Amino acid sequence: QVQLAESGGGSVQAGDSLRLSCVASGGTISNLGMGWFRQAPGKERELVATITWSGTSTSYSDSVKGRFTISRDNAENAVYLQMNSLKPEDTAVYSCAARRRTEYVVWGQGTRVTVSS
Repeated sequence: QVQLAESGGGSVQAGDSLRLSCVASGGTISNLGMGWFRQAPGKERELVATITWSGTSTSYSDSVKGRFTISRDNAENAVYLQMNSLKPEDTAVYSCAARRRTEYVVWGQGTRVTVSS
């Protein structure tokens, strides 16, 4: 079954940018919707961005809209999250997930993002 692996996290200053990558192995994600989630210490997991299988439709949470951009490259079996104008409140572990119909069924293990003021 398909597995997902995130990379690109790190420690940055407020206002900086990061680009997260999620690469699939063991199967294709070209026919699956994809999402990025984040979870900060002591908080619930939050869905921050989604993209359809074709890449023609995207959505964002209010907290990241205008700053983050989700994209995908099905030829590379990958999905990306471009994060600009980072804020300390963006600090969290970010995970990608694959969706079949309405349910996210495959998850990566996450990559940590720390934003300092």
